[in-house]
Amino acid sequence: MVNKSTPQEIADQAKGSYQAGDYQGAIQGYAKAATAYADDGDALMSAEMKNNQSVALLRDKQALAAFESSQGTEKIFSENGDDRRQGMALANQASAMEALKRFKDAIEYYTQAAEALDKAGETELRLEVMQLLAALYLRRFKLYDAIIALQSGLIALKNPTPKQRFMKKLLFFRL
Repeated sequence: MVNKSTPQEIADQAKGSYQAGDYQGAIQGYAKAATAYADDGDALMSAEMKNNQSVALLRDKQALAAFESSQGTEKIFSENGDDRRQGMALANQASAMEALKRFKDAIEYYTQAAEALDKAGETELRLEVMQLLAALYLRRFKLYDAIIALQSGLIALKNPTPKQRFMKKLLFFRL
């Protein structure tokens, strides 16, 4: 009798590969886990594995494949009311678009990611997305847009760190 691995065991092996820096192993493992979860009828976990695969692909410098891997997963999360994972999927897609130098698309995906994370109440994750968006604006010499993005990310924080409080004071300083 053959002992078949569960989707969770496959996902754990893929995570171990990723943590060890074996991105090819992680890519293949997450693809297998996505298929295994889909076969079990768990569309949410299948989409989660596709997003994990997307991150591994991006680390392996395969930006187009990273985008394709996560494409459509944001809809699955949205349809199931999972705003947090929808935001994460959109942020993964934004990162892939940025790596492909498709900056307008990246800005759009980062903006949508921030909206989903805001809806989920994930202020810290939203701040991270807004910082990525601000960095993208800065690289494109759009200082005003970068400041607005940072302000937007910081304003919703309930318990900012000392560094974040300092940033808030700087960014909201009135002349």
